[in-house]
Amino acid sequence: MKPKLITTLKDYNWAIFRSDLFAGITVAMVAMPLSLAIAIASGADPGTGLITAITAGFMVSLLGGSRVQIGGPTGAFIVVVYSVIAEHGYDGLVIAAFMAGLILLAAGFLKLGNLISFIPEAVIDGFTIGIAVIIATSQIKDLLGLQTEALPAEFIGKTEALWAAKHTISLAAVGIGIGTMILIMAFRRFAPKLPGLIVAVILTSLVVTVLALPIDTIGSRFGDLPDHLPMPALPEVSMARLVELLPSALIIAFLAGVESLLSAIVADRMSGGHHRPNAELIAQGAANITSSMFGGLPATGAIARTATNIKAGGKTPIAGIVHALTILAFMLLASQWAGYLALPALAGLLMLTAWNMSEPHRWKDRLTAPNEDRLLLLLTFVLTVLTDLTIAIGVGASIGLALRLRRRSVPPADWNEPKR
Repeated sequence: MKPKLITTLKDYNWAIFRSDLFAGITVAMVAMPLSLAIAIASGADPGTGLITAITAGFMVSLLGGSRVQIGGPTGAFIVVVYSVIAEHGYDGLVIAAFMAGLILLAAGFLKLGNLISFIPEAVIDGFTIGIAVIIATSQIKDLLGLQTEALPAEFIGKTEALWAAKHTISLAAVGIGIGTMILIMAFRRFAPKLPGLIVAVILTSLVVTVLALPIDTIGSRFGDLPDHLPMPALPEVSMARLVELLPSALIIAFLAGVESLLSAIVADRMSGGHHRPNAELIAQGAANITSSMFGGLPATGAIARTATNIKAGGKTPIAGIVHALTILAFMLLASQWAGYLALPALAGLLMLTAWNMSEPHRWKDRLTAPNEDRLLLLLTFVLTVLTDLTIAIGVGASIGLALRLRRRSVPPADWNEPKR
């Protein structure tokens, strides 16, 4: 369970540091707009996204079991975070994230990191696609510039409220949102080495500012972003409050553990490395405890940012530490400029994130999978969208494990590389 940072520092040199420095700064440019957008979509203040990327990102790289894992807020948490805030308030989310961190620490010390191979891939696919649908639905309001009250957390209620506000659509917001999506896809196609996410969001937000378009920005809706990290603290808790929030803590811990280990597996295949799953769980536990103490969101390993780190030349956990420190420098020196970012631009970014989470390149394989796997995927998807992740994962995993036992001799899940 030794952190990879200790292992990699034995042969560290200036050439590796230069690679890590460039990769860390590149990943920070990708992480900043994503962190802001994920926080807003989760029903939190955008500054909490930056706080999470800094604190959790630093701890994941400091203590993690992967050379190149990048930690922070991810799209997978939007649904559960939004629900916890709506039901228990933001202080309830902080307590649940802290408890989830303790659960992950216990899982790491009990060496439960290898249990991921027993979770059927159809279950992972089902709730991932379900989360993608919910994320996309949550961004329609800002993408279309709809004027409506706070949207319900439930999927059906949310779609009804969006449909009722269809007459308030803003063509300017639609143009900015779609323009951002087109620019992001263009950068990925023709200039993949550039931090296309932040460049696209900045360019379309500049259009909003220069033309004085009637479009909401981070500053107009949320005010100024924080220019420093808050002092660590926790809300007051009671035993009744802990019991009330335990289901939320369990689902946060489950998501953080599964997403981080999946990301580490993908990183191994891309970099030729070999992660330490139990050290990774311990790092995720420490990251969620630290993030919650600073008022941040739940965090996990981010597949897209980890892949960006590898492609940019990241070699060791120093790249992840540089990524966290770069975002901290932005918060201290330039956070006021983030207030000009247009919300339809961030909504367009998250729409593409949701599309990538659904992994459309794998739809054909899913449609030709065995009937049992297709039904399991569909069941988990429907439960994720219409009920909540706790029920979806509990029911899906239980049925999936029962099916594996019935088949008896089933090899470990052959994880495909997600392109998120």
